[in-house]
Amino acid sequence: MAIDRIVKQVMIRAPRSRVWKAVADAKEFGTWFGVKLDGPFVAGKKVSGVIVGTVADPEVAELQKVHNGKQMDLWVEAVEPEQRLALRWHPHAIQEDMDYSQEPTTLIEFRLEDVPGGVMVTVTESGFEKIPVSRRATAFEANSGGWEIMMTVLEKYVAQTK
Repeated sequence: MAIDRIVKQVMIRAPRSRVWKAVADAKEFGTWFGVKLDGPFVAGKKVSGVIVGTVADPEVAELQKVHNGKQMDLWVEAVEPEQRLALRWHPHAIQEDMDYSQEPTTLIEFRLEDVPGGVMVTVTESGFEKIPVSRRATAFEANSGGWEIMMTVLEKYVAQTK
């Protein structure tokens, strides 16, 4: 099995504009994702942040504690209002003593689609085949499980903040 692409989906019962704001507004994204970001998502720009833990789910926040205070960088590829947000990052870049800056990044795409009763959010993270073999499987497994959890957290966050 090729380890290149993670795809997770969640159907959220809320207006598309509300779901888009939760995904594409950097402050709201940070609130549910668990990172305090230093600026908005603007195509072509880098946004940095510090992991602080989600406010939407206490159990997930507890799991995130081990990473609190760690730096996270996101490069914004595209912002297509109410359609698609595309970001790049160094996947599973959590080891304190490792410099990930020369490694390739993976592409994270959030896509919104109207479905009966709400909005289907699909997150796809691709490009794992370019990650060094020594980290590839670990990063893929960690992020696959992570996106499974975070899509549920996104759904909870939108329900809590309608």
